[in-house]
Amino acid sequence: MNDNINIQPARRLSSVKEYYFSTKLKEIDALRRQGKDIISLGIGSPDMMPSAPTIQALCDDAKKADAHGYQSYVGIPELRQAFADFYKKNYDVALDPKSEIQPLIGSKEGVMHISLAFLNPGDGVLIPNPGYPTYAAVSNLVEAKVLNYDLLESNGWQPDFDALERMDLSGVKLMWVNYPNMPTGAPASLDLFQQLVDFGKRHNILIINDNPYSFILNRKHLSILQIPGAKDVCIELNSLSKSHNMPGWRMAMVAAQPQFIQWILKVKSNMDSGMFRPMQKAAAVALTQNTEEWHEEFNVNVYARRRALAEQIMTTLGCSFDPNQVGMFLWGKIPDTYADAGELADRVLYDADVFITPGFIFGTNGNRYVRVSLCAKDDKLAEALQRIKQLNK
Repeated sequence: MNDNINIQPARRLSSVKEYYFSTKLKEIDALRRQGKDIISLGIGSPDMMPSAPTIQALCDDAKKADAHGYQSYVGIPELRQAFADFYKKNYDVALDPKSEIQPLIGSKEGVMHISLAFLNPGDGVLIPNPGYPTYAAVSNLVEAKVLNYDLLESNGWQPDFDALERMDLSGVKLMWVNYPNMPTGAPASLDLFQQLVDFGKRHNILIINDNPYSFILNRKHLSILQIPGAKDVCIELNSLSKSHNMPGWRMAMVAAQPQFIQWILKVKSNMDSGMFRPMQKAAAVALTQNTEEWHEEFNVNVYARRRALAEQIMTTLGCSFDPNQVGMFLWGKIPDTYADAGELADRVLYDADVFITPGFIFGTNGNRYVRVSLCAKDDKLAEALQRIKQLNK
């Protein structure tokens, strides 16, 4: 190595850490190589198959000679129309498939594209605490100013609008919200969405609702775009990862007024290319042909069985939880006997070979909570429960 060469990374990298699950999964892999049979109840990656028509559509189009070239940045018309039909059927929201929908390679990339499209260095961003870590990480990467707002159990894990009004909002450009909520499982409501739209209009703040969980353990599907006038100040992200068992496909969308879509597309078209056409064709089939019975079985019934086991795990650990949570996780408050969530999560990992997520990764308001993923087979959850029961013997 030449000691005279001193190449350094950009300063922005000092503002973020490697994603928690990236580092923790490395540790779990190392434990497994040592012979440990770790049951992971950490990440929310659906373990079930997409529907049979979805898989068939992928295979059929992949066999066509013209399926393998570069695709349009805006997505194929069938996919945009399918997203529009899906929103009309399930949320009663009318979207123009040509101008108000932009397919994405996963909604996580949408967080980056939106941030680059709307934020200048120093602009304020309201980030929920607890909340999805990517909101803060991306805000830091684009050199925006992160302003946390509290979500508290005592307020149903919803924003305290009186507290928000007392903040200095003069430089705030954008607010991230996520209902149904992750990690807390707090459900969405039209009253909450109305308050958010009113808040955004009152302060000229762009409200972005990240909405991938509205089908999981939930028959009441809501969108912030249902609120009259929401498109003036709101953007919504949605994804097939959770609702259609397609996490690895990276199929998502952003819905917004045409001007917002054009600004987002200006960023996206300079960062990636279009998605593989057979996957787009298959996603359109999933959106339009997955029946209500399919959604009831895979998004409600299966997760309900798993949720019952997760509740037993929480109870065995001495954690309390709200039984009205929705989504594919169970969020529980740890007993006072533990210093913090990390201590409990480490005990479960190292003494019971079960990985659960400590709530501190979602913000300081998660320090006394843990999260259990429902993305594991019933037998694995049952085995995790038995292992954890042995901890107290």
